[in-house]
Amino acid sequence: MAIPKHFVKRIIEAKEKQLKQLNLSRDFFYYDGDQLTEILTEVSNLSQLEVLILSGNQLTTVPESLTKLTNLTQLDLSGNQLTTVPEFIGNLTNLTELDLSDNQLTTVPVFIGNLTNLTELYLSFNQLKTVPESLTKLTKLTQFHLYKNQLTTVPEFIGDLTNLTELYLSFNQLKTVPKSIGNLTNLTELYLSFNQLKTVPEFIGNLTKLTKLILGKNQLKKVPESLTKLTNLTQLDLAKNQLKKVPESLTKLTNSTWLNLRDNPIENIPIEIAENDIGAIRSYFRQLKEGEDYIYEAKLLIVGEGCAGKTTLAKKIENPHYQLQNEKSTEGIDIIQWTFPLEDGRDFRVNIWDFGGQEIYHATHQFFLTKRSLYTLVADTRKEDTDFHYWLNIVELLSNNSPLLIIKNEKQNRHREINERALRGQFTNLKETLATNLATNRGLEDILTQIKFYVSNLPHIKEAALPRTWKQVREALEEDSRNYISLDEYLRICSNNGFTLYNDKLQLSGYLHDLGVCLHFQDDPLLKKTVILKPEWGTYAVYKVLDNDDVIRN
Repeated sequence: MAIPKHFVKRIIEAKEKQLKQLNLSRDFFYYDGDQLTEILTEVSNLSQLEVLILSGNQLTTVPESLTKLTNLTQLDLSGNQLTTVPEFIGNLTNLTELDLSDNQLTTVPVFIGNLTNLTELYLSFNQLKTVPESLTKLTKLTQFHLYKNQLTTVPEFIGDLTNLTELYLSFNQLKTVPKSIGNLTNLTELYLSFNQLKTVPEFIGNLTKLTKLILGKNQLKKVPESLTKLTNLTQLDLAKNQLKKVPESLTKLTNSTWLNLRDNPIENIPIEIAENDIGAIRSYFRQLKEGEDYIYEAKLLIVGEGCAGKTTLAKKIENPHYQLQNEKSTEGIDIIQWTFPLEDGRDFRVNIWDFGGQEIYHATHQFFLTKRSLYTLVADTRKEDTDFHYWLNIVELLSNNSPLLIIKNEKQNRHREINERALRGQFTNLKETLATNLATNRGLEDILTQIKFYVSNLPHIKEAALPRTWKQVREALEEDSRNYISLDEYLRICSNNGFTLYNDKLQLSGYLHDLGVCLHFQDDPLLKKTVILKPEWGTYAVYKVLDNDDVIRN
């Protein structure tokens, strides 16, 4: 295959001008499809070269003639198709940077350990399962990249590379990390995400120069107190683990500007605060110290097609002795408050939202489908009109994967089987499929039991106490007889009840919005200026417009 002319031109230029750097990477030229499959022998004669970049090509071998380039300090062979590293590279002892990432290497040759002047070694995106002990001689290394390989262990000798400042071990199969990593006290960045770690070793706390610690997508259940010694940390990633508790000690990392806790089953603080920035978490713990209280309240949303029995279910939940009537189809949303006692004697309040099933209402339901809620999807078994995938998709998308129960309303005892196994395989938030005949109350007791169980085990209910100021504001809003207030007035109510920070006030309105206590559409540039205190009034206004004949015709 002929060498593309622009590569040849670059080589000639390097020879004539005695350039010390030669870039033959694909990215440098931006010619689609033009990649080197071999290296011209003329390159080997450029003895003055200190930097040779050959990345993004299709090289399967590297000619031994390159051993003549004894002045090389940087060699980049990344993004090729090398399956082995030629032995002569071990003779290029002036190398300070060697990039072999994104190839097809299954082993690291022992002779790489001869390159004792290396400060940066890139081996990411290969198929490495082990690292040879000979690399312990690379005592000048400051950056070691082993990202996205197949490592199941990290060798103990890595602790001898005490000049390391950056160590990349993400996207491997590590279940533990060696204690010797605690010796790498010059580390400023440590990447261990996308592994199988179940604990964060205490000795990580010895790495007091760390500014970045990336531990996302592991199986961590606890954050050790030793991390509080990492006072130089600016970024800490703990996302996608199994953490249930955010320790207050993390807020003492005063230099931290980014703390990622997303997608953890956190129970001790509201999830939107845990998934907010470190400032919000600090503020939350500060508010807790000023007083604690509890809010036992949740939102139950009943969805489904028109005339499926949603309103009957809502009224049966409120009063099991309710007698069926020819119910008028729900226009928009009806809201019912239902209270039941917990085992400890405290009352639990449920705000039941009964959604109209008419097609014209579907587009606006998205405004009222909230996270931190329990959903029931009611299906009339006499009909085939329930689009389970539509409802499960929209709930999953808009509710942050809130739990959902399918209620099969077996009118006239008409049974219908659904492919529950397939639905569960696709939608992890589908918890139960329950059958009932609401005319006779068959199955109703089981439905009530399951509803009580799932609403009382929603994450925000299992959380520890809330700041007392939150409950005080919630009570003040409930006692207000107005249908709505301005955002400024809401902010004043918060201030009068002990809030000082603007973001804290918005966090609370978002929390109460999810509970169905009020409506505050913070993401809408117009609606965010108003806090609707009576959700029934707000939903009635929206759907009154939708029911207008002119709107329907258009």
